[in-house]
Amino acid sequence: MTNLIGSVQSGILLVISLAAFGLTVWALVDALRHSAAAYTAAGKRTKTFWVAIVAVAAAIAFVSLPLSVGTAGMPGLLGIVAVVAAAVYLADVRPAVRQYGGRRGPRRGTGSGPYGPW
Repeated sequence: MTNLIGSVQSGILLVISLAAFGLTVWALVDALRHSAAAYTAAGKRTKTFWVAIVAVAAAIAFVSLPLSVGTAGMPGLLGIVAVVAAAVYLADVRPAVRQYGGRRGPRRGTGSGPYGPW
């Protein structure tokens, strides 16, 4: 019975660790996708700063992955810090940078048509 509970706990830890790694990779890809000018136009720190922060977070999340279902990873405090760094980027920086759309100039609202908002 305790072996079953341990397997379930290991499985849950694996799912949470994979979700954290996926979140940090998503933030890294998004940070690389935008131009450096969009970061400064949005009033945020430089692209290099955010790419470095999110890349370190992705590396920590990768190291935090358990090797297999039966083993424990290293989620601890560093894993939480990695998820927080990616979440700060995705919740604060990404919406501000997306308004400037990278190469295409400022973006309009999501409900705008070809002649302005509808």
